[in-house]
Formats: sequence, structure tokens, C-alpha cells
Amino acid sequence: MSTPFVQGVASGAIRSGTSILYGALGEVIVERAGMVNLGLEGTMLIGACFGFIATVETGNAYLGLLAAALAGGLFNLLFGYLAITRRANQLAAGLTMMFFALGLTAIMGKDYVGESIDGLPTMALPLLSEIRWVGPVLFTNDLLSYCMVPTAIGVWYLLYRTRWGLSVRTVGESRTSAFAAGLRPELIQYQALFVGGLLGGIGGAHLSLAYTGVWVEGMTNGRGFIAVALVIFASWQPMRAILGALLFGGAVAFQLQLQAREVSISPFLLDMLPYLLTLAVLLLWGRNRQH
Repeated sequence: MSTPFVQGVASGAIRSGTSILYGALGEVIVERAGMVNLGLEGTMLIGACFGFIATVETGNAYLGLLAAALAGGLFNLLFGYLAITRRANQLAAGLTMMFFALGLTAIMGKDYVGESIDGLPTMALPLLSEIRWVGPVLFTNDLLSYCMVPTAIGVWYLLYRTRWGLSVRTVGESRTSAFAAGLRPELIQYQALFVGGLLGGIGGAHLSLAYTGVWVEGMTNGRGFIAVALVIFASWQPMRAILGALLFGGAVAFQLQLQAREVSISPFLLDMLPYLLTLAVLLLWGRNRQH
């Protein structure tokens, strides 16, 4: 394989995996609090849509990013109302929220299809970006891509080195123990959902503000479900989620590079490649866990 091909795949893995990682990190927090939010796909879609709308209206991508995060957080609180306050089945509530997001963003975003924006710029770090082989891959990215690893470290620190993180894990492992410790499980779960929604909204915003620069209906295209799967693959560990996100991102970049070079393979089969790879990894991971 040629050097441009390898660099293209590696660079694409980072850009494609960024949105997945932010969504997965948010879901790690949510699941550590004892919940499973299958509506993460909807949370990311809400972030992509409202972030794009805010960017168009204000002309500022960073305000759009803020709007996306807040929209994702509030959307997750609505899921919390269904699953925590109303005691609805979490899986059913999550799927309901996903379909609600599909409809809401289709309505809200219909007037913004085809709009162009000045999204999050690609920034080349001085000197580092000029390093042969590595520079164009690691040091020529947008802000959210640069913040992937620091954010994962921050989530790890939040969960394992703060009192709030201990409270989240206690609630997720045993509500009885949480009550005995004087905690309020429902309040902590709402907090975890909001923080997870902030990250999910940011992940969605990366798609519309940095990765594509456009708004397209349903543009998350299953990434929220992949993020949920990666949480399992990562054993609910924030740092391990980086590997899973890059693996999926690399599969996306690989098939795009093949299509760009007009390889004689069905484009439909190539589009399936990232999801087949994710499924294969989960199957192998599950098999290894049993031995």
C-alpha cells in the first residue's frame, strides 16, 4: 500500500472516530450510573442538527458547539424523565427517544439542508505538523480531534478520582448501598445523563461542524449504536474506548479510500465494512471473555 493511502486511512480514522469517541465517553458515564441509553443515536443527531443551526444563525462554530452540547444534555434529561421518574423500560424509552430525534431534526433542519458554514477549522500545529509521516496525521486536525485523548483522560479522572465519580459508580453498582451512604440515586442518575448528553451532543456536532460541514437528515447513520457497542468492547473504561473509536474510524476511512480509488468492489459492501468489523470485534471479544 502506498504512503498516501496509509496516511489517508490513519488521518481518516482520527476524524471519523472522533464523534464516536465523544458519544462512547458520554455513554460510559451513563452506564456507570446504572442506565443504558439506546437513544444515544438521537442525542448525537440532536447535537449535529442544533449545532449546525446555531452556527448558521450566529456565524460562530464555537457557539454552535456550545448549543450542540446543551441540546444533547437537555435531550438526555428527557430520556431521564421517562426512565427514572416515570419508570419506563430503559431500552424502550431509548429507542423512542431515537425515533423522536429523527423526526424532530428532520423538521428543524429541513430549511438548513444545503447551507454552507465556516465550521471548526483544521489547525496544523507549528513544526509538529511538518514531521514526516506522522505530522499530517496527528498534528493537522480540528479542535475536537485534538481533544479526544484529553477528554478521555478527563472522563477517567471524573469517574475514578472524584467524589462525584464514586457516587456515580456506587449508584450504578448498588442503589441500596447508595441509599445507605446517604446518596440520592435519582439525582445522580440525572446528573450523569446530563453530562453524558453534553458529550453525545459534542460528538454529533463534530459530524456537522468539522467532519462534513453540512447538515443532512439522519447523518449520524448508526454511529450512536456503534458508540453503545464500543462501551461494551471497552469494558466501560474511558481509555479503552479510544482504541474502539479509532478502529471503527479506520474502517470508515479504509472503505472511503477504496471507493476513491475506484476499487472493483461493490460500494454497498464497502459501506457495510465498518459495521461488520465492529460486529466481528464484539463477537471475538465476547468469546474471549468466556474463556
